[in-house]
Amino acid sequence: MKIAFFLTPKAECAWVSDSSTVRQAIEKMEHWRYSAVPVLTGDGIYDSTLTEGDLLWFLKQHPHLRFDETGHHSIRDVERRRTVLPVRIDAEVEDLLALSVRQNFVPVVDDRGVFIGIVRRTRILERFYAEAYRGRGGEGI
Repeated sequence: MKIAFFLTPKAECAWVSDSSTVRQAIEKMEHWRYSAVPVLTGDGIYDSTLTEGDLLWFLKQHPHLRFDETGHHSIRDVERRRTVLPVRIDAEVEDLLALSVRQNFVPVVDDRGVFIGIVRRTRILERFYAEAYRGRGGEGI
């Protein structure tokens, strides 16, 4: 089984540029209802993942910052509390599984580090659940 089978392409998922403001990141996460988004460089290289927790800690460190002022602060200034590792599209599915244990989604990159999409943990679980119950009389998903 190939990682591409599980892939949600870049065009179908939310991400933010490393030049985005805190406000832009918050609004994108709110719109997509995501608790974390990949951060990409101007060249499309996967840089990191920004989480709601990262943004909350940033706001805690700036207690006098009003929401309308978040448009003046770059996400580059927001410390990442977790390292979310990507997987290469040509990696083994076992590598994907190992990362998905610790991450809600796994960013997928090509051999140059360019972001091409994500694999959601729920997609992996759905597939393996369906496989486990196929032919056993179980309903599956």
